[in-house]
Amino acid sequence: MLHEALLYDELDDKQVQCNLCAHRCNIREDNFGICRVRENRNGKLYTHVYGNLISQNVDPIEKKPLYHFYPGTKAFSIATPGCNFRCPWCQNWQISQMPRIMKMPEQDRVMPEEVIAKALRSNCESIAYTYSEPTIFFEYSFDTAKLAKDAGLQNVYVTNGFMTPEMLELFAPYLDAANVDIKAFQDEPYRKLMGGRLEPVLESCRQMKSLGIWLEVTTLIVPGVNDDTQELKELASFIYEDLGPETPWHLSRFFPQYKMKDRFPTDENLLYQTKEMGKEIGLDYVYIGNVFGDNNSYCNNCGHKLIARSGYSTKVTGLNGDGRCTNCGTLFYGVGIIKY
Repeated sequence: MLHEALLYDELDDKQVQCNLCAHRCNIREDNFGICRVRENRNGKLYTHVYGNLISQNVDPIEKKPLYHFYPGTKAFSIATPGCNFRCPWCQNWQISQMPRIMKMPEQDRVMPEEVIAKALRSNCESIAYTYSEPTIFFEYSFDTAKLAKDAGLQNVYVTNGFMTPEMLELFAPYLDAANVDIKAFQDEPYRKLMGGRLEPVLESCRQMKSLGIWLEVTTLIVPGVNDDTQELKELASFIYEDLGPETPWHLSRFFPQYKMKDRFPTDENLLYQTKEMGKEIGLDYVYIGNVFGDNNSYCNNCGHKLIARSGYSTKVTGLNGDGRCTNCGTLFYGVGIIKY
């Protein structure tokens, strides 16, 4: 089912320019954009993935990962096929790269109203647009998010951040939180390996903060791609200076996947060293993912345990009703922090 796209300009000779993501594809008639899900038909831009859910699950919000946004709650997580990047280490490549490597499935569409109903039946606090890149199914997520707001649900993007300022401005009234994957802090790997650019991602992060969208950052540390200690230090400094020390940084361990099965997993020592470096720079909250270890949240003033996590089991233990440490009264930054 085709659905007319938002955020595009009609050009001469029935060409269109898509203004949804930072590629800003100029698309000739009967051609697709880089994402392979948006097509120019007779001078109009259409999306092929409206309602075309390839995955729908109930997840802990911590799995996104979001550690400071309604901790301990569930998110109804949805995805359609497609992505505007082509990362060779993609953990969900079967979904994200589907339009490039095989024909997209034609199946019954799941309309926004049904997504909301499923989320409410599952006692979820939020809708998470995730797994693939949600920017490429913006029209679907936008319509769903508006209904979610009316139903008292939160909206969460798990994204590569490669969207346009126009898209974020339009979505801001309905988007409550995002986890942005800053995949490297140099432009070269973005261009050569992912098919994108770094600066639009950084600008999206800055814009989300200015719009009041709760932001957490993830970096999957891939050996030989973004594991240089100086580069990681510069990334930590960007988070501290441009996004604020209260912005949580998730450091994830890479495991061989997709086109990078020849690499070793990330050295755990590097993860812990990077965490300490981030703390030294001034970041209040740095977490390590894809390893067994301590991912509790602690007061950045006195070290008192505030939120206990074991796997995806979460319990708020050291915060009072207004989100302050029960030991010293320091504010813990987050949204929807409920004492259990």
